Amino acid sequence: MNEVEMEKTRRGEQRRRKGLSVFRLKVIGVIFMALNVASVAILPALVGDPSQDMTALTAIVLCAAASWIAVPIYSWLLFDGYRHTHNAWAYGLRLLVVAVISEVPYDLIMTGEPFSLSVQNPVFGLLIALVVLALVDWLAKNTHGAFRWTLTVLVIIAGLLWDLLLHVGVDQRVLYTGVLTLSFVMVFYFLNARENSMMFTAGLLGAVMCITPAIGVAFLHYRNGEQGFKQPWTKWAFYVIYPVLLVFGALVAA
Repeated sequence: MNEVEMEKTRRGEQRRRKGLSVFRLKVIGVIFMALNVASVAILPALVGDPSQDMTALTAIVLCAAASWIAVPIYSWLLFDGYRHTHNAWAYGLRLLVVAVISEVPYDLIMTGEPFSLSVQNPVFGLLIALVVLALVDWLAKNTHGAFRWTLTVLVIIAGLLWDLLLHVGVDQRVLYTGVLTLSFVMVFYFLNARENSMMFTAGLLGAVMCITPAIGVAFLHYRNGEQGFKQPWTKWAFYVIYPVLLVFGALVAA
């Protein structure tokens, strides 16, 4: 390797180190996810009833819109986690546990009731996306031709319908985050081998869906593929954060 090639390699390694690791993406996702809890539970308690105050309404809507930046980030983390996991069943079980634990405080915040079928928390959207992803991946490995693509389309449609029927992650009656999560995951799955096409398509999808999710795609563009953490407990901490935020929000809103 000559000096020019060595220099290019060194610069490439520096860029990767300066990029966003999985840990940093998770931290960014948590920050914007917290804004979602703040928009429906904390801000109304601080700035007043949004139905009576235009300033309060504006603050809450802006906070909610900013929180949507987290959707493509968590969609990518789900896809990346699936392709690196040694046990997709265990991965799905962890998501199911978090979704179930989160449901009571989420319902309290969103509806004022401890149990409601009118809306489901966004973790169920991640779980549905994981199931669809696993089925689509299985079809890609075990079926071929028109049969594969017909079943693939049917599986994706079924996942989207579940998100719609269960009202998964409906935010401000504007954004169906469950539907958007599954859409992003499918973009990442089918276009992962073509980085530019994947980022452009995901960015366009985010821009069409209320603009702010496209900002989350911009964060993904600067990922470096590294984990960014070494302690095993760090991974588990991110499973706990969302239910804790919801419990805190439910206490504030009570």
